[in-house]
Amino acid sequence: MASNELGAELQAPRRSSRISGQAKVETPALAKKPRKPSKAGTKRAAEEVDKDEKNKKVRHLKPSSLILTVVHSRPKLMKTKRLKEDDDVADTAPIDVGDILPSMTLKNETGEDIDTGSIAAEKGVVLFLVPKADTPGCTTQACGFRDIWQEFTSLDYDVYGVSADSSTAQSKWQTKKELPFPLISDPKRSLIGILGAGDGNKTKRSHFVFEKGGKLLDKKMPVKPADSPRLALEFIKGLGLSE
Repeated sequence: MASNELGAELQAPRRSSRISGQAKVETPALAKKPRKPSKAGTKRAAEEVDKDEKNKKVRHLKPSSLILTVVHSRPKLMKTKRLKEDDDVADTAPIDVGDILPSMTLKNETGEDIDTGSIAAEKGVVLFLVPKADTPGCTTQACGFRDIWQEFTSLDYDVYGVSADSSTAQSKWQTKKELPFPLISDPKRSLIGILGAGDGNKTKRSHFVFEKGGKLLDKKMPVKPADSPRLALEFIKGLGLSE
C-alpha cells in the first residue's frame, strides 16, 4: 500500500490534450492612421488629373477639326484694290508721304484715258491741283509751272495739272495759256479725294511730288499759287543734294 502511494506521488502530472491543442491567439496590431496630404500634393494631383483630361480630349478630336482650327487661325491678306472713277472714296483714308499713287482711270484734256497708277512708272511726277481752271489764282499757279517746266523735265519729272473741270474746259485753258503739260479731269473728285485735297464740292490748292515708281515724297496743302511751282522744284533739287 505504501509503495503504491509513493509511486503515485512520483508520477508527473499529465496536461490536458484539449488545452495544448488550442492555437495561440495573437492581438492584432492597430492600423496606422493615414497621413493627410499636403496642399502642394493636392494641387499637383489636381493638375495631373486636369492634364490627363485634356490629353484625352485631344486624342478624341477628329483630324478634320484640327485642320479647321489651323485654317481659321491664319491671318487674312488684304488685296490692293484698283480704284475707279465711279468708286466712292469718301470713306477712304487719304494717302500720305510714303504711300503709293493709286491707280484709277480718268480723262485728260483731250478726252483720252489716263491710268494714274502708271504715270510714275518711268519718271517722277508732280501733280498740282487747282480749284477751277482759267481763274486768276489757278492761272498764276499753272503758268508758274509752265515757266519752269523744262527744269522739271531736266530732272526727269513730269508735271500734270488736276482739277474737277471737264476735259473741254481744260483744253480751252491749256490752249489759251500755252500750258505744255497734260491736265487731268476729275469731275467726281476721286483722285482729288484720295490725295486728301477734296473739300466737299471744292478742291484745295496743293501739289504732290511722287518719285519714279509712284511713292509720295512730298505734299504742300494748302499752298499759295505763286509759291507752289517754286517749292516743288526746290524739293526735287534737294533730293539730288541729299543723295
